[in-house]
Amino acid sequence: MSDPEMAWVPEPPAMTLGASRVELRVSCHGLLDRDTLTKPHPCVLLKLHSDEQWVEVERTEVLRSCSSPVFSRVLALEYFFEEKQPLQFHVFDAEDGSTSPRSDTFLGSTECTLGQIVSQTKVTKPLLLKNGKNAGKSTITIVAEEVSGTNDYVQLTFRAHKLDNKDLFSKSDPFMEIYKTNGDQSDQLVWRTEVVKNNLNPSWEPFRLSLHSLCSCDVHRPLKFLVYDYDSSGKHDFIGEFTSTFQEMQEGTANPGQEMQWDCINPKYRDKKKNYKSSGTVVLAQCTVSPSAHLKPFPTPYNPHGNLRFSLALITKSISLLLGTENPHPMHHQLQPQKLWPLHFPCRSPTQLPPQGTSIPPYLPSPHQVEKVHTFLDYIMGGCQISFTVAIDFTASNGDPRSSQSLHCLSPRQPNHYLQALRAVGGICQDYDSDKRFPAFGFGARIPPNFEVSHDFAINFDPENPECEEISGVIASYRRCLPQIQLYGPTNVAPIINRVAGPAQREQSTGQATKYSVLLVLTDGVVSDMAETRTAIVRASRLPMSIIIVGVGNADFSDMRLLDGDDGTLRCPRGVPAARDIVQFVPFRDFKDASPSALAKCVLAEVPRQVVEYYASQGISPGTPRPSTPATTPSPSP
Repeated sequence: MSDPEMAWVPEPPAMTLGASRVELRVSCHGLLDRDTLTKPHPCVLLKLHSDEQWVEVERTEVLRSCSSPVFSRVLALEYFFEEKQPLQFHVFDAEDGSTSPRSDTFLGSTECTLGQIVSQTKVTKPLLLKNGKNAGKSTITIVAEEVSGTNDYVQLTFRAHKLDNKDLFSKSDPFMEIYKTNGDQSDQLVWRTEVVKNNLNPSWEPFRLSLHSLCSCDVHRPLKFLVYDYDSSGKHDFIGEFTSTFQEMQEGTANPGQEMQWDCINPKYRDKKKNYKSSGTVVLAQCTVSPSAHLKPFPTPYNPHGNLRFSLALITKSISLLLGTENPHPMHHQLQPQKLWPLHFPCRSPTQLPPQGTSIPPYLPSPHQVEKVHTFLDYIMGGCQISFTVAIDFTASNGDPRSSQSLHCLSPRQPNHYLQALRAVGGICQDYDSDKRFPAFGFGARIPPNFEVSHDFAINFDPENPECEEISGVIASYRRCLPQIQLYGPTNVAPIINRVAGPAQREQSTGQATKYSVLLVLTDGVVSDMAETRTAIVRASRLPMSIIIVGVGNADFSDMRLLDGDDGTLRCPRGVPAARDIVQFVPFRDFKDASPSALAKCVLAEVPRQVVEYYASQGISPGTPRPSTPATTPSPSP
């Protein structure tokens, strides 16, 4: 290797901190025909609600003459747990060259949040017309996958020779599809080439895929290649197939000018014809890996001084890889990925770039080189539910609810601060609970029938089943409960923490990542049982549990800041330290003039770190992602 090659090391890809990149794969079934003679040429347009408006962020390719399309182009988004991220999927017919869903091309739409999609991994919803009615039996299916590991890209070039002719009066119109095999043995479409018309020796256009999209960064993952003869009716004729792996593809094209070739086999012909050899051959002419830093980057933190910003976790991981160490640096497990560590590195000038023609060895993850660091989405997509519980302060210091000055005043003009905080935080958490049923408790009030003080009563007055249907059900129970109780005191928080810790302890005993508890405490004042609350939090810090405290009103919340632990490790009165920082406190008054989403971002930002931190400390891996059903081959664009 020459000196310039030895001296130059490719930069690691830039990252957006606090976010995960998610790829959405879209398919539709039973789309309406705009007329009786032809099928639609569908395209899906994705919009994200941002800054009080819907903005187009991605769209799929157009598939011709297809009522049940499976789109090959992925829709990429940045995912934030602490944000609502509403999405709209608009399906329209692009037969006449339409680029947007006009009334005469509109086939249906649906709306959901990104949180709902990633928590279920796969979502199927009916498509609705603009009048709100179902678009026949049309459905849309969205499958989510987190992009993790290397962000390297691979450029591939294929051609074929002597493919079987499937047309009577002309030659075949071949196109090829590439599938990767998932862990559950289902096949996932990752690329579809263009159609080459009337040609048994097609050369398809070069294309570029992320290594994650192609093989999930697993060079040994089986890949399946299927070749078809395009038919405008959508009933394509199968020509043949072959299998390979990315490692085999790289090794087969490692030397300059080296190509790799496969026989294209039709199993039906192979089993029935004695002298059958193949239905043609497919040649891989190029397989080149390039770091994503050389491509258009995914949106990253902007630095006007021309520097690149990386996270400390990324730097630590990169150093361990360069040194060839078996395990990452120990401090890697102590990092807080939601927080920005501003390490600055000057951008390389043109004179420092690698010499033209320099061979850059691709970074290919190997189980023997990299220890898998699980992400929050790994656990969510592996089936981990966020179990959300609400606790509301009904002490007398809130003021008489009949008074307009009360913090519990139910004004028809504007929801009180308790309701605003509940909607902002609960509206996000409910996307991660499959049954959408949430226990809701009150504390510090005298309750019927005996009007004795309780610090953990069900606000629906059903102690056997304190769960409410969705956050709207919690709000309805709160409104019904308020006139029936007497606000009293004191402000004891420990009983409700211990109550939620019970199910969390049972979850801990399973040794699996199935349910993580989040307790939202809404309170107006100083905690009366501070010693007991500290003890309860220290115990809960060893359980799959987080606590969010929102301070309502203008009281002195200094005790709450102590519970937060940001100024030092929280200890119980006996001196035992908390195992983790599981409390996040925010005074609502700091957000009273901000949008509800600002409060949710602040109080929920640390939850992903806390989830990963707990399960990693227990050595618990995520569950197996739920399988996605393979779909049939749709029509590509000719």
